[in-house]
Amino acid sequence: MNHESEKLFLSALRTTLPVFFGYIPLGIAFGFLLAGAGYHWIYALVMSIFIYTGAGQFIAVALLAAGAQLMDFVTVTLLINLRHSFYGLSLLDKFSGVGKVKPYLIFALTDETYALLTTTRVPEGASKARFYFYISALDHLYWIVGSVLGAVLGSMLRLNLEGLTFVLAALFVVLTIEQYYASRTRFPFMAAIGAGVISLMLFSPENMLLFSIVIGTLILMVHEKITKRGHADLPDTEIYPKEEK
Repeated sequence: MNHESEKLFLSALRTTLPVFFGYIPLGIAFGFLLAGAGYHWIYALVMSIFIYTGAGQFIAVALLAAGAQLMDFVTVTLLINLRHSFYGLSLLDKFSGVGKVKPYLIFALTDETYALLTTTRVPEGASKARFYFYISALDHLYWIVGSVLGAVLGSMLRLNLEGLTFVLAALFVVLTIEQYYASRTRFPFMAAIGAGVISLMLFSPENMLLFSIVIGTLILMVHEKITKRGHADLPDTEIYPKEEK
């Protein structure tokens, strides 16, 4: 690794520290649950490498313990991760021109990684593809290490894990605050709050997440269309003021 690559890697490492402090304990919690269900730590390694979906892996433990069929896994995983198809669309421009790492960036996209990619600027003069890859790979590594460590320790220890899964909620709060201060507009946050409130009023807590994402996306699409229409009605001089000589 040359000096520039090392510098870029360290920048990505600093960027992903909030995710590190969230994924390690949460991964340990998953590993403990998997070991408690009687599975070898190798299952934690394989699932975290090839599945890599926190909520889906937690639910998979319950499904495995209940003797669920393959179709049950496919259906539940699809429904849980359907939200990625909505906010993943906003990364089309960011992922353009990243070359060979694009398939992995798509695979490794999690809520936390998405928050980092949308709030962190690529260092000046650095490779966008390499920087995004470092962020995604480091987040993935944190989850793998946490889950395997938890599975190994879980096979040897018996601990009370009550409250440990709150780490994920706390991580979301931290990343949302960072995204709020890094954003130039506050409307998406207001739209998200409004969509969440509407979903809680109309749907059950178990189903509100997906519906709130759909509602929030529709609100943003309508807002974008109204904004563009408003700009189209303005004279060019109001949109792009002339520079004073």
